[in-house]
Amino acid sequence: MASTRRGRILFAAGFMVLVGVVFIRFGLPGVLHAAGLHPDYERGDFALEGRRVLLVATNHDVLGETGDPTGVAISEVTEPYYDFLDAGMQVDLASPRGGVIPVDPGTLLWLLSTPSVERYRRDPALQSKLENSIPISDVDVSDYDAVFLAGGWGAAYDLGYSDALGEKITEANANGAVIGGVCHGPLGLLRAKAPDGSPLVAGRRLTAVTDKQVQELGIDVTPQHPERELRAAGALFESETAFQDLFATHVVVDENLVTGQNQNSGGEAAQSVMELLSKNEMGR
Repeated sequence: MASTRRGRILFAAGFMVLVGVVFIRFGLPGVLHAAGLHPDYERGDFALEGRRVLLVATNHDVLGETGDPTGVAISEVTEPYYDFLDAGMQVDLASPRGGVIPVDPGTLLWLLSTPSVERYRRDPALQSKLENSIPISDVDVSDYDAVFLAGGWGAAYDLGYSDALGEKITEANANGAVIGGVCHGPLGLLRAKAPDGSPLVAGRRLTAVTDKQVQELGIDVTPQHPERELRAAGALFESETAFQDLFATHVVVDENLVTGQNQNSGGEAAQSVMELLSKNEMGR
């Protein structure tokens, strides 16, 4: 009798462990999604065949003195990349130095995965583009209808310091291209100029990663923080907040400038970029 009771207890304990494992593996991502992580967004029916977009990301792969690996937040590439691609656009990848765009391994965790990230895992073409990005200095930006700046912590080490990137954004803006960015990506706007020579972001409404999110995640070792740097450059910074800003999202459109607050906002920002391109197409 005692052995039977012990067996039932062990069976019940094993069953509860199994339920817990299944919940963690399959239920927890849904809970995080419901809380606001990688929210669903409305996708337009855009037909932009023949239009070209340059997606720019970081070359930096180490998080300061911590020695921890970093790079681009993968969904900040995959969400806009596949939205652009599925609309018929040609998408090229560039970086300050060219070559490898490192992917932050933390953003590849199953807990944070999205359908676009899973698509990337099966896509050798995008994987190759991330391994062999174009040096930004080699880009003829007049070939592109839009430029989109992806983020991730690595971007805090190079996008905002790149004179070549600033020059290309300046030229793209003067050409009337749509300029987009998400998360830490808008740091790449810092060295760009408006036609009158003033900072491109001065007096412009935009968003990016908030100081609050940086503090909440405890990753303050990076040399640039988007909200701080963009405000200092004269930007009219906007954002949404949540119990943790990791779960917030916000997109701002100011004429040809489209910015998304964080990793939740890349897809919606890309949709806004394409909406502007579609309007430009109708106005031709």
